Amino acid sequence: MTEATGIVGEFLSLKADSDADLLAMQCGDFYEFFDEDAEIVADELDLKVSQKSSHGSSYPMAGVPVDDLTPYVSALVERGYRVAVADQHETADGHAREITRVVTPGTHLETTDDAAQYLAAVVGTDGDSSDPADGADGSYGLAVADVTTGQFHVTQLDGPDARTRIQTELYKFDPAEVLPGPDLRGDDDFLDRLRERTDAALTVHTEESFAPGRARHRVRDHFGPETVDSVGIADDDAAICAAGAVLSYVEDTGVGTLASITRLQSYGATDHVNLDATTQRNLELTETMQGGTDGSLFDTIDHTTTAAGARLLREWLQRPRRDRAELTRRQSCIAALTEAAMARERLCETLADAYDLERLASRAVSGSADARDLRAVAETLGLLATVEDVIDEDDRLADSPLADALDRLDREAAADLANELDAALVADPPGTVRQGGLFEQGYDEELDEVIERHESVLEWLDTLADREKERTGITHLSVDRNQTDGYYIQVGKSEADEVPEGYEGIKTLKNSERFTTDELQQKEREVFRLEEQRHELEYELFGDLRERVAEDATLLQDVGRVLAELDAFASLAIHAVRNDWTRPELTDGRELDVEAGRHPVVEQTTEFVPNDLRMDGAASPPNRERASGHANDQRQFLIVTGPNMSGKSTYMRQAALITLLAQIGSFVPARTATLGLVDGIYTRVGALDELAQGRSTFMVEMQELSNILHSATDDSLVILDEVGRGTATYDGISIAWAATEYLHNEVRAKTLFATHYHELTTLADHLDRVHNVHVAVAGEPPTASGTESHTADESDGDVTFLRTVRDGPTDRSYGIHVADLAGVPEPVVDRSRTVLDRLREEQAIEAKGSGSSEPVQTVFDVNAGGFKRADESEPATADGGTAAEASDAGLDPETEAVVEELSELDVNETPPVELMATVQEWQAQLDDG
Repeated sequence: MTEATGIVGEFLSLKADSDADLLAMQCGDFYEFFDEDAEIVADELDLKVSQKSSHGSSYPMAGVPVDDLTPYVSALVERGYRVAVADQHETADGHAREITRVVTPGTHLETTDDAAQYLAAVVGTDGDSSDPADGADGSYGLAVADVTTGQFHVTQLDGPDARTRIQTELYKFDPAEVLPGPDLRGDDDFLDRLRERTDAALTVHTEESFAPGRARHRVRDHFGPETVDSVGIADDDAAICAAGAVLSYVEDTGVGTLASITRLQSYGATDHVNLDATTQRNLELTETMQGGTDGSLFDTIDHTTTAAGARLLREWLQRPRRDRAELTRRQSCIAALTEAAMARERLCETLADAYDLERLASRAVSGSADARDLRAVAETLGLLATVEDVIDEDDRLADSPLADALDRLDREAAADLANELDAALVADPPGTVRQGGLFEQGYDEELDEVIERHESVLEWLDTLADREKERTGITHLSVDRNQTDGYYIQVGKSEADEVPEGYEGIKTLKNSERFTTDELQQKEREVFRLEEQRHELEYELFGDLRERVAEDATLLQDVGRVLAELDAFASLAIHAVRNDWTRPELTDGRELDVEAGRHPVVEQTTEFVPNDLRMDGAASPPNRERASGHANDQRQFLIVTGPNMSGKSTYMRQAALITLLAQIGSFVPARTATLGLVDGIYTRVGALDELAQGRSTFMVEMQELSNILHSATDDSLVILDEVGRGTATYDGISIAWAATEYLHNEVRAKTLFATHYHELTTLADHLDRVHNVHVAVAGEPPTASGTESHTADESDGDVTFLRTVRDGPTDRSYGIHVADLAGVPEPVVDRSRTVLDRLREEQAIEAKGSGSSEPVQTVFDVNAGGFKRADESEPATADGGTAAEASDAGLDPETEAVVEELSELDVNETPPVELMATVQEWQAQLDDG
């Protein structure tokens, strides 16, 4: 192919130097895409493709007007493309173009999404040993910036589990773009997990930006030489490397927002509650299992009126706190707002007019803010006085920490900036900053003079038609302007011959003719000169005003954060009042004591049955008066049994959600609640099928269980909804049994474990801190005494789930009733009931087949753990014979020994653990034989 020249050649050269996916190059009034870029953009954005010839070849071309570039770039970036923008400028030789910025998923300022938009860099190594048991400490550093708000967080995690914890941190922030450090770029396992858990674009940034010396210098240079020491990361090389890389990337992309990143905020492992990706998904904090937002916890409790308030509330849910003082402060703010209904309503009405100051600050700093953005800054800062009045005029609010939040602000500086912007900008400025009409009269004397002269000439032009009609007597005469002819006098065809001397014809139309005069041309030149002078002067003044606002970016961020807090507090107060939520008592202890607790989402759509939960020092047992109930620090591990669909999962999830809500400072759905703070919430609730990633549901289940057993501590809350159900029964029971022992003996976390393995309920007799609870079931009709039977079974007919949790284990699972509810064909359900009855009574069951062979009568032998023929005392073999017959037929000695031991074993007198161990020994003997 012939090498392109001209505009196309310039485009291809700039594109090659940009390291971007796409290039938008300004060509006059349009931004053009050429070659493959044009085809991609046309396909993604439904643009029309034309052809551009260059050096004998034809290249696809697509373009958008200069003023319309932003929405097109936004659409491309949201699809994961990195888009370079080359702007045109004048030179002595004509036009020149250069790349001024590269817009990426993590540096896009014009996002319409209210959620935070994070750019993250992560670095780390696993130490010298690949075996965590060796104690080799890996170090992982994470830096996360939101260029749209100026937030910047860094942390470093060390130790054998640092890798898992850093992945959890990445999931919490859910970044739009991630810069993996040099040591992680070839780590396929790490990158694959990152791709699975987030939608982040992965970008390779220069290795030099991660170099410790260069990164440290950049961080110190940007935040100040003392900042690294003051925030406590001076010795955290991995964290500093990540921070330096983020700063470098933001600078290299040219978005111009570095100046808005003014605070280096470090946080440690003990600042927030650990919520891994699995837990956030299982608890449906911000989206449901199906991927939607409706029905999530955030969607349920979000009554915010501002984008910033919603963003902050979402952040609280994803990163609960462990700071009791901060949580108590939040509770007090919410409590005051729940009590002051009228003040709360006024506050919400005021905040509804607030704009997103954090993002407006970043736009001002980057130079992308227009006059409407600065007008929004003025209007939002002006709301502070009203907010202050709302709080001061209600004693409950004035005496709460809400007043302290306002006191942290420099309200005088905010008022001065608001007044300055209000005096400078017109009430409804245009959407462009280069066409004038931005400033109020009196803002600048020179501008006022230019505007006065300009408007004087415009007035002369506006009245010219009337004057000429009166002077010439021509009735069909008008004065107008267009880009081709400039200003002109238009006269109807019938009167064109009557124009006076001095009219010079410039164009003949079908029904009229156009003329100009020397005076009109002189006025036209004057108005064009004044327009250009006015526009240039207004743009210069606006640039100065925008810089003035950018200098106060920190002030805008502070005000924006406080308004967002007030909005989030009001949202939680509204929800608490509407749903009868209560303020939980937070303690330094370990108790989890909830009276009449409810699931915060489920209660919105159903008539909810509240339940108590008492663990680890809470009043127990539940049938005693709470005031005189005895503390029981041994009630730490609850085995939850009951039928499917009876509410076990809801009960356990509500325990986790009540704990989480308490640790964002919210009220909770309960009559009363007392909670000791937890350091993490871990859940294992059903495995999503991940066969596409090469992992079976059981493998996923085991990986989730492994993560919990490795990560949870004695200050954690663990929710296990079935363990071991994805494999053979004996294997599953063994795993569940061993996991229970490990959590009880080693981890010692508060644990709720729902299971259908009723064998596990016997652990409460042997492990001090294990207790049984069950979801009560009532059978219909009632018992002879008239009371409800809580041990009804499927054979009685209908079963009613009471959804009430009581102490003690359940007696069976009622699975056939659930199968009936699920719509399993009636013959299958009826046959199931018959088989169940005969199994329980050890009666013969006819194994019905579709062939011509005679049906075989079998009985389930509990002692043998298998079926036997109804007319034989020995277990039935696969071909219908007995074990003795099989032995007579010539079994090997090992098999005969196992059969003999089996026949002598008393299942009822053998502990489950010993029984399972014996079975495993038999299996080994048979395998060896």
